[in-house]
Amino acid sequence: MRRSVDGRGEGANGSLWWQDAVFYQIYVRSFADSDGDGIGDLEGVRSRLGYLELLGVDALWLTPFFRSPMADHGYDVADPRDVDPLFGDLAAFDALVAEAHARGIKVTIDVVPNHTSSEHAWFRAALAARPGSPERERYVFRDGRGPSGEHPPNNWVSAFGGPAWTRVPDGQWYLHLFAPEQPDLNFANPEVHADLERTLRFWLNRGVDGFRIDVAHGMAKPPGLPDMDPRADPSGMSSYFDPRFDNDGVHEIHQRIRKVLDEYPGTMAVGEVWVPDEERLARYLRPDELHLAFNFRLVLTHFDADAMRGTIERSLANAQPSTWTLSNHDVWRQVSRYGGGAQGVLRARAMALVELALPGVVYLYNGEELGLGNVELPPEAMADPRARTSGAAHSRDVARVPIPWEGGEPPFAFSTNAATWLPMPEDWAALTVEAQLEDTGSTLSLYRHALELRRDHPAFDGGEIEWYGAPAGCFAFRRAPGGLVCVLNTSASPVALPPGEVLLTSTELVEGRLPPDAAAWLV
Repeated sequence: MRRSVDGRGEGANGSLWWQDAVFYQIYVRSFADSDGDGIGDLEGVRSRLGYLELLGVDALWLTPFFRSPMADHGYDVADPRDVDPLFGDLAAFDALVAEAHARGIKVTIDVVPNHTSSEHAWFRAALAARPGSPERERYVFRDGRGPSGEHPPNNWVSAFGGPAWTRVPDGQWYLHLFAPEQPDLNFANPEVHADLERTLRFWLNRGVDGFRIDVAHGMAKPPGLPDMDPRADPSGMSSYFDPRFDNDGVHEIHQRIRKVLDEYPGTMAVGEVWVPDEERLARYLRPDELHLAFNFRLVLTHFDADAMRGTIERSLANAQPSTWTLSNHDVWRQVSRYGGGAQGVLRARAMALVELALPGVVYLYNGEELGLGNVELPPEAMADPRARTSGAAHSRDVARVPIPWEGGEPPFAFSTNAATWLPMPEDWAALTVEAQLEDTGSTLSLYRHALELRRDHPAFDGGEIEWYGAPAGCFAFRRAPGGLVCVLNTSASPVALPPGEVLLTSTELVEGRLPPDAAAWLV
């Protein structure tokens, strides 16, 4: 049972608010548009806080709304301590935080420490300065290889595809693990640390409750910048030698971040940590580092009960507290990952119950509670820099299309402007918030009911799970000591449920049995 929390800090039982919270990720440019430019903004978010309260989430995660030329939709930050006019201003942000807090909803925001925009004042100064200058020492500039320095300093590749180095007119090269418009900072430089701490305090002093740390595994670069194994995956998720990410020096950076947060009781940080195994992930969760780190294993596991059980067991054994998620702005929506169409929706609904039954923290991504899938977009509509370098098939925009709120045709009250920043499909009329709110069988109603039970029912007490015996293609676990039982059926046939009172099912039972592609909660 969720405990009430006073202010930023502890609940009556000593638990911290974030230890079993449900966070809701808002991709700001796609949530709600208040000024008719076709792009979501902070005032749009504030206008929809009533919906988020009704949904039953505990906290928000806002994607970057800082000043940016938008080469990577705001993850290329030109000024981390101001709001881009596209999204509003500081007064709009302050109003959003105040109203969210009045409704009992915490507010966390992105911070992007690994890199800046190429339009950042520091990088402009670096380009204007000489090699070896203090201005260049804030970034990772190096001489090239070859007789005239014509080759990059090493063989590193960008996570977006292509080389991770760009040459400047004086012959040196600068590092960018992502787009060329996102030069990597040099965390061996004390100025870089100090500026990050200044940014954290700026937003903490405005009342934010925490941060999501972008590329939390990528800020430290190893001495000498050795070559990576060419077989390593560009994303960093492989067992081959890849010094671009997860260097041991990153932990000192997180220790410094933690010291700042400890000055503001009740605040927290969650890291975007893409590492190949749970043991490496656990290193980020030591007592003086991150409070939470995303566990992306459920995202990477196909819809199979045995595979899901293995993922859950390894996660609970190594990384505590566990932070579960099934989607975000960088991956395909789960409806599409699980096969699309009616089957994809059924499986996504089932996995929602599995995720929300697990002990720990849950992150939802805006629109998943509506059962949205990927949207097929024409290449000319895509704005993702990964599509530019790796091809349209790799675009993340398919999972970033604006949220449909009401009405029978685009833009579904997301905006008053039909020319939304990404086109919205006509067939979303049945998936709008308005259409689903009063439909007890809708995906939105399923999420609302599940979140209410997770918050209020004593069966959700306890941080341990016990596995039941289950038919092939199924699993069942029990929350201990609370007593909730969660059953998942990924087989091709209906199965009998264990004894107990049925609290919630992801779809209707068939003669009392759980059908394929379904999950159930019992007590």
